[in-house]
Amino acid sequence: MRRSSQLRALLQRGIVLAPGVYNALFAKTVEHMGFDAIYVTGFGTAARYGYPDVGLITQTEMVQNLRHICQATTIPVIADADTGYGNVINVARTVREYERAGVAGFHLEDQVFPKKCGFMEGKAVIPLDEHMQKIRAALDARNDPDTVVIARTDALAPNGWEDALARARAYREAGADLVFVDGIRTTEELEIYSRELALQGIPCLYNGGLVTAEAAGRMGFKIQILAGLALGAVYESATEAMQELNSSGTTRQTAARYGPPGEGESVNDLLGVPEVYALEQRYDASGEEELVP
Repeated sequence: MRRSSQLRALLQRGIVLAPGVYNALFAKTVEHMGFDAIYVTGFGTAARYGYPDVGLITQTEMVQNLRHICQATTIPVIADADTGYGNVINVARTVREYERAGVAGFHLEDQVFPKKCGFMEGKAVIPLDEHMQKIRAALDARNDPDTVVIARTDALAPNGWEDALARARAYREAGADLVFVDGIRTTEELEIYSRELALQGIPCLYNGGLVTAEAAGRMGFKIQILAGLALGAVYESATEAMQELNSSGTTRQTAARYGPPGEGESVNDLLGVPEVYALEQRYDASGEEELVP
């Protein structure tokens, strides 16, 4: 079954929880831990390359990252497609490239270019009708009809709830499989999102961890992503380790907390080193008799 079809089947069963990652290693971790789907963050991908999430990452750089992540995993990957990286023509190419990379679904946002992270200040959105055309272009560009197209609006922060809700409803009418109001910061905002859209029969994605996935499902949401989960955890733990080394010259506390590399279930196990050893033994020619002319 194609991963897009897997994702649609998951959506029929209940809420899909997709932890956010920014590289193939942590994507493999998500799958190894038993989650059903992976979310690939644009913010995290930009950080991976050393840039802020302000429209500096190109479509080709994002696709390259997605390709590695999809090749390293087998479960559905939901990806950030930013603004589509241009106009409707760029959107069409983005959809084709994302499908070739192996993604099961993606969200397309209505910010002006260059965009900003959904929780940054200073965002602005394009006209509603313009983004509806982008959604239609994305739908028409699909080679796989099961690829899940999610229409995101960033209108909440700059324009308020009235415009955000109007846009979400219009994007659904344009054919989007799900809608996504980004920038939800409080439980009160989440309840409005739920009451006005998710519980009104409009399939919605929620980005955040204000409630559990079980609670989000009861609120009517179909997908919950935690976009910055891996990036935030790695940044904090790596910074702590560097601070210890810089201040004391040792990493004793870090080693005590995480254990020496290679002990127990390690990164090497996740990356498949035992399988490499097995293949080396299987095809080892060192024990063959020497041919005599």
